[in-house]
Amino acid sequence: MEKHAFVARVPDQPGALHRAAEIISRHQGNINRIQFDRRIDPHTVFFEVTSTPDAREAIREGLLELGYLQTALKSLSFLRLSVHIPHKPGALLDFLRCTTSLGANIALIDFDDRGSNPDLLTVSLNLEENTAVSRLLDQLKSRYRMEVLEYDTSGKSLDDTVFYLRFAQAIRSLVGESEDIFLLRLLGDINHIVQELMNRGQDPRLVFESILRTGETLRNTNGSGFYADIQQISLAADMTLICIQPPCGGSVFLLDTPGECVMIDTGYGIYHREISTLIRTRVPGAMERLSRIIISHADADHCGAGGLYPVTALMHPGTLDIIRVSNRAYGSRSQSSILEEVYTTLINLFSQFCPPKNTLLLTHTGGEKRGRFPILDRITIGDHRFEILEGMGGHLAGQIYLFSPDLGVFFPADTVINFDHLTRERSEYNTLAVNLVTSVNVDSDRAREERKEIVRIVDDTSGPFFGGRQSCLVCGGHGPVSVLDGRTLVPYGPIDHIPQREEGCPC
Repeated sequence: MEKHAFVARVPDQPGALHRAAEIISRHQGNINRIQFDRRIDPHTVFFEVTSTPDAREAIREGLLELGYLQTALKSLSFLRLSVHIPHKPGALLDFLRCTTSLGANIALIDFDDRGSNPDLLTVSLNLEENTAVSRLLDQLKSRYRMEVLEYDTSGKSLDDTVFYLRFAQAIRSLVGESEDIFLLRLLGDINHIVQELMNRGQDPRLVFESILRTGETLRNTNGSGFYADIQQISLAADMTLICIQPPCGGSVFLLDTPGECVMIDTGYGIYHREISTLIRTRVPGAMERLSRIIISHADADHCGAGGLYPVTALMHPGTLDIIRVSNRAYGSRSQSSILEEVYTTLINLFSQFCPPKNTLLLTHTGGEKRGRFPILDRITIGDHRFEILEGMGGHLAGQIYLFSPDLGVFFPADTVINFDHLTRERSEYNTLAVNLVTSVNVDSDRAREERKEIVRIVDDTSGPFFGGRQSCLVCGGHGPVSVLDGRTLVPYGPIDHIPQREEGCPC
């Protein structure tokens, strides 16, 4: 027995769902999931069915014969017209014969012979082929005085009778040309998280909006839309810390010395070119000195450009496992969550995920600990020693931390973030992920424990002078390099904005 999914497009009439279920039952298929909500789309139904391979083909053939099985995503054009029709019996029927003969589906029609324009008909049409649009217009122009009010081929103007088709066209614009079978499967996955979040009281429109805004934000902040905030801090006479905050996602860090440069996390793959150019401009020679990458965890905004750098990436085995299975919750108590699995698929697509190809996995070298965190390894960068600590799996399984008690710098990845000093645009982007997975931590209780322990270690560690005392630098997974001032994280040193932009401007 195998589980398989398919998308059906059923007529909006009594018994339509019954006929589909009857075919599945006739071939001993077991329906594991069904989702249909006419408030979203009155025609599209999502099924997951368990059956034998032979039964699967029989079910597909039966649904195909009914005309229910959706195997392609045809592009639809939207056409809105005003047409002057003669005031005589059968005039409207003649017009409708014309539209029907060319496969136009009426989304809206408005006509009243007692209105202010008694001969004016306003109609909105959906057509599958652009050639059909031309033929229809040619026919109508030869018979009626008319005006084209709107013509759209992007899918933006389609109404919700074809919501999922319109949504698929929007997704296609974000991920590039993809085969219809891939997009149909992706639509099924998206529908699954919509179903789950609706059962938790979430508004489905917010879910769809969050998905599209995530992809659109990444697309619009790439290339000419890219910007960054950058800090350069001297940790020692022979080591400079560089922090780069891209428009979205995690910060990228460099530990640069005369002999080598080590990168800690890479940012999204979609930003690789811009970040590389920025490094070459601000830190001459650093890219040539790049010797290795340290990956804190498997989220796309922390490792998604790793495969684009020709160096080895050091990571936890759990991080590699998550990358391989494409499920950010893998290895945690929430690994069966459909929300986490589908979110991983979506963000990897949108961000052009290219994880490290050459990896060096960390292993336990003994029973030593730093506080409650096992010390996985000690490494040397330049002439300075760092400890690699194993997290508890609160944010993600396999998350690691980098710590130098001598230099007074701690890299806590996504366990400690300076939320108060994220820009409005970055905060809004981060909220989109929360809308889709409810929490970015796979185990919130453990994440709180880890945060408390990191704060304790930071409190006990001396670093650069700040506010009259030596304070350990905190290089959180998002936001600026900061220091603890009481319980509050405060940015350390000047922050350059590249390119220079006005406050509140996302450009």
